[in-house]
Amino acid sequence: MKLAAVSAIALPALASAHGLRDVHHARQAPAASAPAASSSAPASAPAGSAVTGAPAAASSAPSLTFTLASTNPSALPLSLIASGATSQPTVAATTTFASGTVPTYLPNAPALPNPANLVVANYPALDKTPPTDSPEVQQWIKEVQASGVSIPNITQTVAGGCPANPEAVADQSRCWWTCGGCTTDDDVDQCPDKMTWGLTYDDGPALYTGDLLAYLDTVNVKATFFVVGSRAISYPALLQQEYMAQHQIAVHTWSHPPMTTLTNEQVIAELGWTKKIIKDVLGVTPTYWRPPYGDVDNRVRAIAKAMGLQTSIWTRISPTATFDTGDFDIAGGLTSSTQVLNNWESIIGNATQIDHGFIVLEHDLFQQTVDIATGYILPDALAHQPPFKIEPIVQCLNKPLRDAYIETNDNSSNPIGMSSTGLTGSSAGGAHTASVTTGSGSGSSAEATGGSGSSGSSGAAANGNGKNGAMGFASPNSLTAIALAVVSGAIAFAL
Repeated sequence: MKLAAVSAIALPALASAHGLRDVHHARQAPAASAPAASSSAPASAPAGSAVTGAPAAASSAPSLTFTLASTNPSALPLSLIASGATSQPTVAATTTFASGTVPTYLPNAPALPNPANLVVANYPALDKTPPTDSPEVQQWIKEVQASGVSIPNITQTVAGGCPANPEAVADQSRCWWTCGGCTTDDDVDQCPDKMTWGLTYDDGPALYTGDLLAYLDTVNVKATFFVVGSRAISYPALLQQEYMAQHQIAVHTWSHPPMTTLTNEQVIAELGWTKKIIKDVLGVTPTYWRPPYGDVDNRVRAIAKAMGLQTSIWTRISPTATFDTGDFDIAGGLTSSTQVLNNWESIIGNATQIDHGFIVLEHDLFQQTVDIATGYILPDALAHQPPFKIEPIVQCLNKPLRDAYIETNDNSSNPIGMSSTGLTGSSAGGAHTASVTTGSGSGSSAEATGGSGSSGSSGAAANGNGKNGAMGFASPNSLTAIALAVVSGAIAFAL
């Protein structure tokens, strides 16, 4: 990965996305020659936007260090985008689709299934790693074994992040992104073309995803949504709306665990059930996934590859600086909306200096994450000069959207079934390499099959082209569990 010169100065350590982490990492170091403002065309923010949008517990939160190029005229004041903010009306799917509707924008796409036919009892409990003794998981295990991909014999990590796993940190052969930023040639963490932003949102669909979809539609911008299986079964109409609006749908596990702490069978269960619910709602099976917290090593990568999934993370420019806005932490009171915008300004300052495009970590799980995106981050990005090209990940890689799904991939630009090449890894600083040896058998991927309403198809790993990379993590705390439990409670009531 080639990098332009960037400042080695890091921001103070912050609480990272998805709850407190045991090893904090800096969000972004300001770019060495980045201007004070994100654009040469500053614009006034809505009334109140200059007020620190921090909860009472974060009274020392910083003010904005730059001038936004543009804001949404209807944006909430930053002072109201805070922990404990008054809840706004939730947004249901604004468009519903009849069973059998065909997404004409996607060549050879199957018709949409009827979400009303989903039987919730046929799926695992929400927000818990699924059991591994079900017929579905046992079948996926067999498919992984037959895929031709060799799974490295790497021990699980334990909760607690890098300090709790000194042997794993020292084991460079595992290529653990969490502690050191090691990536493989197949990892997606950047777009190849300069000034291209692979736009992504994690953890939904959720109560305010509809607001985000409405804004993206008004500005004609498409994104990649990394979907949690427990949310997909809870909001199938929103998932269909995302898909039919030509956004890319990708896998983000069933219950959002740190994946390197799981057994091989549990990893398969997390990915398999998420693939299955997405297919049962949309009729297509994703070929991309993102590990929660960016927690991935060569064992987890290999399992995902055997299941036809390409590992996708977000951009990292040094061992301590990643393109993570920190938006997730607003709802929990761990950061302020102004700090998130300062993180964003540092991100785009660095993005204009590197010689490739970039991917940023953002979320659609909370009201606050949607409000900061639609009110401030997206308008600022759209007004940036020179302009950013904003696309879903698959398209920022210069591949057609059809490559995002097994059923529509014609193998011409993103062959599925090529499992003979090894994965070579490198750290963020280029200090070490690692490899996963893969077999050459034809094999079939662990396609999400079995259970009601599922029709399986086969294919092996979705291979990526070029170099891409990563960030850091540690174990989740109760914030994530509480957040998901709150959403799940609303869902259970609705169901």
